Amino acid sequence: MEGFWGILRRERYYGRKFTSREQLSQMIREYIVYYNFSRLQRRLGVHTPMEVYTQCRAA
Repeated sequence: MEGFWGILRRERYYGRKFTSREQLSQMIREYIVYYNFSRLQRRLGVHTPMEVYTQCRAA
């Protein structure tokens, strides 16, 4: 989990200013969807976490 938050900060938080807590919360929600469904990860064999999860459930 710590690794995820570090990646989120590096990719979406640093260098940006948020004018409200809601704006920050929305960015986090959108990033979680992106991270799980679109972001390819080398440690997962260049797949998304949801692709790996789906493959494991099918096995």
